Amino acid sequence: MPVRRGGAGLVAGGILLSRVFGLVRARLLARFLGAGDEADALTAAIRIPNILQILFGEGVLSASFIPTYVRTLAHGDADEAGRLAGAIGALVALASAVLVVVGVVLAPLLIPIIAPGFSGEKRVLTILLVRIMFPAVGLLVMSAWALGVLNSHRKFFLAYASPVAFNVVVIAVLLTVGERQGAAHLAQSVAWASVVGSGVQFLVQLPVVWRVERRLRLNAQWNSPKVRAVLTNFLPIFAGRGVVQLSAYADQWLATLLPAGALTILNNAQTVSILPVSLFGMSVAAAALPSMSRENATSAEGADRLRASLGDGLHRVAFYVVPSSVALIGLGDVIGATLFGTGKFGAPEIEWLWAVLAGSAIGLLASTLSRLYASTWYALGDTRTPLRFALLRVTLTLGLGAAASLVLPGALGVDAKWGVAGLTASAGIAAWLEATLLRRSIAKRLGHVPVDRRYLTKLWLGAALSLAPAILLRRILPATHPFSTGIAVLVVYGVAYLGGAVAVGIPEVRLLQARLLNRWGRA
Repeated sequence: MPVRRGGAGLVAGGILLSRVFGLVRARLLARFLGAGDEADALTAAIRIPNILQILFGEGVLSASFIPTYVRTLAHGDADEAGRLAGAIGALVALASAVLVVVGVVLAPLLIPIIAPGFSGEKRVLTILLVRIMFPAVGLLVMSAWALGVLNSHRKFFLAYASPVAFNVVVIAVLLTVGERQGAAHLAQSVAWASVVGSGVQFLVQLPVVWRVERRLRLNAQWNSPKVRAVLTNFLPIFAGRGVVQLSAYADQWLATLLPAGALTILNNAQTVSILPVSLFGMSVAAAALPSMSRENATSAEGADRLRASLGDGLHRVAFYVVPSSVALIGLGDVIGATLFGTGKFGAPEIEWLWAVLAGSAIGLLASTLSRLYASTWYALGDTRTPLRFALLRVTLTLGLGAAASLVLPGALGVDAKWGVAGLTASAGIAAWLEATLLRRSIAKRLGHVPVDRRYLTKLWLGAALSLAPAILLRRILPATHPFSTGIAVLVVYGVAYLGGAVAVGIPEVRLLQARLLNRWGRA
């Protein structure tokens, strides 16, 4: 049965472009701030807008809004669809305004919660940065509303490429004043640039939003049944994402109790590890949600299409995420040196980061598959099943994370800073529990949707064997040019993996070849 795939490529393209600029931003921050107190303060301050953006926007708003909005469009009721989009937009704007005011006022009370290990000037700077950055929360949540409208109309690329605007503003500030300002003043400049960048990110989407939804009228009405349906779906999805973010918050909270620089190292590792999750898990899930929401799973034909779409997505995710996991373990030092090895971020920080990346690799595939399983449940109109499993995941993450970061290093007689690797590894174990439970629950509803074990074995073995030429090249090339050496090593690894996939007949690589040849042919 044919499965529509085009949207995932556009989502992945937009995410890739935005992540590339995000990595440039992260590299510049590493160059000018390293892994010191100012970098930790900025990381903690940025974490609050990021968490709230994810809670009130991005996947939460999309998962609650898109299914109802898409069904309204599919029924041909354009006027009602415009009223729904406008009502949700107005309600989101009101909620964002309240959230910003509360956040600015209560910033000092948030610091003991998000960074209990901060004190003195480090704590004062964090409070100031939080206050500066809170207006960005409202702008980013409005950007997530625009993303939901654009995705519903299959305008995927702009929605996911718009963060480029945010990153360009921050990068411009870093390049302009990075060498001239002290670390504390530079952190404040970056915070202000983040607010401006958030506004630009929202504004670049608005013209297309108005074009695809010409009947849009911002009106905060509560009495529409469709608006109530979106709000009803929003609460359990918000709770589900909330407990997942609680896990990320717990990791950050624990990292502030570890030696200086631990929070920055954790943030850099998450910046790297989230890339394959975003590129492959989020792209496939985001592109599939509108089309899956149109299906009637109560019919045998609709259930078959949903099963086919899910199975196709799972295999695509595995094809790209398996080699990403292997690379984090085998080439984590190369990745760290390539992305962050500059200025104040030297060899000790790269080695530290490598250990944390290896821990992240444990649950990378599970986290990515879980996004697709959860989106399938959202398309089916069930928001509570993913919530139950997310709660179990977070409970396990909290217990394992505390033991692995605060107790295990002492028991092993190693430096306490290595506890950060324990945080990412324990989160990975919990992610596999969630993925397993989601897979079994989907099987009960739609029937078994397996990821072929022989297929996975080929992927893991191929990725492991592809490390050999990459590691050999790393030893041959000079260590004095980590960026160019890293690019060469990673390219060799990728080519070796794709070559092995061709040799053993992996279907995904043949489809990738066909799409590339088709595009080159049109060009």
